[in-house]
Amino acid sequence: MISLDKIWLSFGGFDLFKEISFLINPKDRIGLIGKNGAGKTTLLKIIKGIDSPSKGAIGIPKNATIGYLPQQMRHTDTRTLKEETTLAFEELISIEKKINSLHDEISEEHDYHSEQYLKKIDLVTELTERYQILGGDNYEAELERTLLGLGFERSDFSRHTSEFSGGWRMRVELAKLLLQKPSVFLLDEPTNHLDIESIQWLEDFLKSYNGAIVLVSHDKAFLNAVCNRTIEISLGKITDQKMNYSSFMDWKKEQREVQLAAFKNQQKLIEDTENFIERFRYKATKAVQVQSRLKQLEKIDRIEIEEEDNSAIRIAFPPAPKSGKVVIEAKNILKRYDNHLVLNDIDFLIEQGDKIAFVGRNGEGKTTLARIILDELKFDGHLKIGHNVKVGYFAQNQAQLLNEDLTVFDTIDQIAVGDVRTKIRDILGAFLFSGEDADKKVRVLSGGEKTRLAMIKLMLEPVNFLVLDEPTNHLDIRTKEILKNALIRFNGTLLVVSHDREFLDGLVNCVYEFRNKKIKLHLGGIYDFLMKKKIESLKELEIKAAAKKEEKNTTVSVSVSEISFKDQKDINKNISRLEKLIEKVEEEIEKLEAESAALDKLLSSSETIDDHSVFGKYEAIKIRLKTAMENWEIQHNELEMWKNKKNW
Repeated sequence: MISLDKIWLSFGGFDLFKEISFLINPKDRIGLIGKNGAGKTTLLKIIKGIDSPSKGAIGIPKNATIGYLPQQMRHTDTRTLKEETTLAFEELISIEKKINSLHDEISEEHDYHSEQYLKKIDLVTELTERYQILGGDNYEAELERTLLGLGFERSDFSRHTSEFSGGWRMRVELAKLLLQKPSVFLLDEPTNHLDIESIQWLEDFLKSYNGAIVLVSHDKAFLNAVCNRTIEISLGKITDQKMNYSSFMDWKKEQREVQLAAFKNQQKLIEDTENFIERFRYKATKAVQVQSRLKQLEKIDRIEIEEEDNSAIRIAFPPAPKSGKVVIEAKNILKRYDNHLVLNDIDFLIEQGDKIAFVGRNGEGKTTLARIILDELKFDGHLKIGHNVKVGYFAQNQAQLLNEDLTVFDTIDQIAVGDVRTKIRDILGAFLFSGEDADKKVRVLSGGEKTRLAMIKLMLEPVNFLVLDEPTNHLDIRTKEILKNALIRFNGTLLVVSHDREFLDGLVNCVYEFRNKKIKLHLGGIYDFLMKKKIESLKELEIKAAAKKEEKNTTVSVSVSEISFKDQKDINKNISRLEKLIEKVEEEIEKLEAESAALDKLLSSSETIDDHSVFGKYEAIKIRLKTAMENWEIQHNELEMWKNKKNW
């Protein structure tokens, strides 16, 4: 569908990309990975057309549409939530208005054989077909389903978008993008502002989506769930494998060992050759051999090895000072913001050594309760902090509180005491601030780098109760693993507000779920909690299904005696008609699938495609196939309905 051919991108003599080439096929699920600064976001912008490569070409079919969700975006706040989201259907609404206008014009025509009349009829038919393909019959239901899936309530639909936080407004943009159903999704860290339930909904949506997806994410569980192909950017080049993230990392580890052996052999060959040249450079009898070795050196294609992964370095929080058994005891906690009730009649107990997760939908009070524990907010009720409890706090905006005029090194040097001052560069290196990075000003750091620096500051203070509010936002996968391993070894009490399932897995031993202004304790890890929630949801569905079935049976018992012989005859006639229609559409589907498979093979091959009309033909087949499948489903449902009537 989209081809990148030998893409180069240079910045003042530095090559970010070197001859990157790959193809984005229909229905691809690509996880784009790499270290911070490798160029993941830049590559998405090049595909979208926001940035241009220094060299190389990008092939995009004319009828392909690209939906791009950046990490940061500007929001407009002039509409309600529903009005803003409805902008996703601009084309559809425009078609609807045109159809209505044409119907009004046609109703005023009297010459039913005129060219003008027939043209309008043809245009209405064409527009109606396009309207149905775009889902015009149920776009409002789809809009509501998407907003609810992303965590909004029906009561939010009439609220002005300016009333929502930045994270919620980002969800509005995501909803608009999902509803536009582009050929290709380019998603840059889409889970940063989503809670666990919304992430799981988005996973399900993307897994069943009909288009292609290119996804940048530091959420390992999300990558594994959605993506079946991984492209890693490293040292300006890419590695492309048809496997999910975890499988790719296992494969990469094996490849690194092979590459390292080849690198060592090459370095030995280079060293021996250079020694020979140096030894015999000035001997006339060896001039021919020296020249030969020099040419040999020039021809060597040097193997580049990515710098060693520092995540294996064991960093640790200072030993926690001993506290009493009870860390926090709370009863009847109630919190309002003006007339808005956030928490109501909350009781909980945190004991020494507990590793706790606060989870739940955004806006349910997780951060509010964390701040109540820290005595940052006034509240009603009773809260007691245990003996000798020393609290360390990492807030969501902690990175923004750093002094931007200091360097990375000076930021840590200001708070380091004792022997720690002699190990500052080692500590910075463990958090991937190596070499000259330590001398950078804080103001030039990325969001992830600022978060890492704020985390180092927290680690240097001896505390026995850590409260971390979304600590993994903007952290890459390697840094998250460093932090997680340090927290597992922390011998104090831990409270984490997070939506990152992979980060919480193996770290926490109990989960507090926030919902409807209450909290509920679930013993066990995060996946134990999610499994229980899934079972509860399935039970609810089963109860609803049973109630529906009972209602249907009641209706059936009333209707049995009412079906006459004439009705039975009509039923048989409709069944026969629909079976013939289904047989015909199945033949069409089989033919279209064969054509699609042939073009799939052509587009996924390494051959250069000169005839660009192939892309248009491919897209047209996909649309026809989708329409045929929809017709098949409609006819099948209708057939089942008539068969059920017959069985009454």
